[in-house]
Amino acid sequence: MSSCQKCGNDLEAFLSTLPNKKPGRQDSCPKCHADLKTCLNCEFYDSSRKWECKEDVSERVADKERSNFCDFFSINQKQANTSSLHTSKNDLLSAAEALFKKNK
Repeated sequence: MSSCQKCGNDLEAFLSTLPNKKPGRQDSCPKCHADLKTCLNCEFYDSSRKWECKEDVSERVADKERSNFCDFFSINQKQANTSSLHTSKNDLLSAAEALFKKNK
C-alpha cells in the first residue's frame, strides 16, 4: 500500500488513475498537496546509503521532500510511518538528553 510520506494519506485510489500507476513531477497528494515524486516517497530511499539512495545515482538530491527528475523513482509500497517522519527537533533533543543524562 502506498501512502504520502508527509500526511500518511492512502494513495492507492489516486495512483490507479495515473499512467503506469506512477506519479510524475507535477503530481501531488490529494489531501495535503505535498509532492509525490520525492526521495522520501521512493522505495530506494535509504538514509544510511551514499546520497541516501539504494540505487547508483550520479548526484545527490538535496531536498528529499521536493519533486525531482530521478529516473530510478518507484513509489514506496510500504506503509509510511508519518509519526517518525515528523518528530520535532525539540522531541529529538529531549530524547537525547534523557538518554545521556547522568544519574546524580
